Amino acid sequence: MPVYQYRCEKCGHVFEKTEHLAEHASAHPPCPNCGSQSVQHAPAPFVAVTQRKS
Repeated sequence: MPVYQYRCEKCGHVFEKTEHLAEHASAHPPCPNCGSQSVQHAPAPFVAVTQRKS
């Protein structure tokens, strides 16, 4: 399951939540810091892992 990053609009706390792909579109988890329901999906930095052949 993918890990999604969220940011609270009330307190600015950034947190992660593991969700199924199907539930991500409708999921709005509360902020674990202040309990606010005003959270937005925060794009996480993309990191590509590659193997170099020698």
